[in-house]
Amino acid sequence: MDVSNENNPTLSNPINPKEFGGRKLGMETRSKLNTRRALSSINQNLGGYPRVVNKRAFPGDEACNEILQNGSHRPNTRKYASQIDNEISKKPDASSDQSFTQWEDIPLSDIDQPMADEKDNMEVDMEDIFEETILDIDSEDANNPLAVSDYVQDLYANYRKMENTSCVSPDYMAQQFDINEKMRAILIDWLIEVHHKFDLREETLFLTINLIDRYLAQECVVRKKLQLVGLVALLLACKYEEVSVPVVDDLIFISDKAYTRQEILGMEKLMLNALQFNMSVPTPYVFMRRFLKAAESDKKLEIMSLFLIELCLVEYEMLKFPPSFLASAAIYTAQCTLNSGVNNQWNKTCEWHSNYSEDQLLECSKLIVGFHEKAATGRLTGVHRKYSTSKYGYAAKLSKPNLL
Repeated sequence: MDVSNENNPTLSNPINPKEFGGRKLGMETRSKLNTRRALSSINQNLGGYPRVVNKRAFPGDEACNEILQNGSHRPNTRKYASQIDNEISKKPDASSDQSFTQWEDIPLSDIDQPMADEKDNMEVDMEDIFEETILDIDSEDANNPLAVSDYVQDLYANYRKMENTSCVSPDYMAQQFDINEKMRAILIDWLIEVHHKFDLREETLFLTINLIDRYLAQECVVRKKLQLVGLVALLLACKYEEVSVPVVDDLIFISDKAYTRQEILGMEKLMLNALQFNMSVPTPYVFMRRFLKAAESDKKLEIMSLFLIELCLVEYEMLKFPPSFLASAAIYTAQCTLNSGVNNQWNKTCEWHSNYSEDQLLECSKLIVGFHEKAATGRLTGVHRKYSTSKYGYAAKLSKPNLL
């Protein structure tokens, strides 16, 4: 039958439903009809669960005939739904098909409980959520040209390489025949008081101690010249770090005129030649400023860290630790002192920037706690008196942490 009748475009003659469902005209329509009937069959097999029926039911063949005969495009959907139900009831039961699984056959334990792989993924996800992150401590200094945030990582990487060459042998006193480590401790304790009276920068003190040890590691010095070495080291450090430098007459005065001007200037030449004019060395203070920033320190933690590390400067045995390690141990001990009873003092950010873990710092911290305990006793009390004032928040009077 020719459907495209040019003489009768209104299609007044009824169309045979078989031809309507044939390959020529209704291939796409028949495909959709079969798909919907298959879905209806599946819905019928859901046991006690409500059957899902599409509200816009697709009409059967008889419904299509009625639409074409009556010219109505809004058929009675209730009638078509009932016809579809009757057709579904006549279809063979799809439950015999083994490819479909009934919901009643699935144990509830398999539905409610996640699989093993899902449990592992959930645990990993929870670990990722609570994993401590490493802070970007230079992000706030992006607009500060003095902070050189673009180069600070390279600078401290270079300091790491230089600290090994700037350190001295921890047993250099063995080559000295007239001085010993106790004399060194007395000299440094006195210089800490002088540094405090002159109100000099912290960098100056640490560079002074470095110059003394480096010079004594190369040259033998008699005991009556040891104080002269300390005065000249302080003078050189002031010229390198300070804006206002003490004059030579001030050094003569604080030494109770033990040395003349010519002796001070002569020792200055000797020290510079012995050190090959190398004044740019990474001291513990250089690393301390960086690690305090990583620890998000406040004024209390900064003062306490300086107090503990100045106690280490007096002790000859602490020369066996690199400057970066000593700075890390002092900050960690200060954290334990101020935040007693709080766990995880040395967080991931501190560990990443210092390259030292809490376990590595523990032994050195125990030594520092011992120095803190005896700081107010004996003859060498200069550091304790300095940090027992209101200017330094009475840091020396705080109780020591229980690291032992």
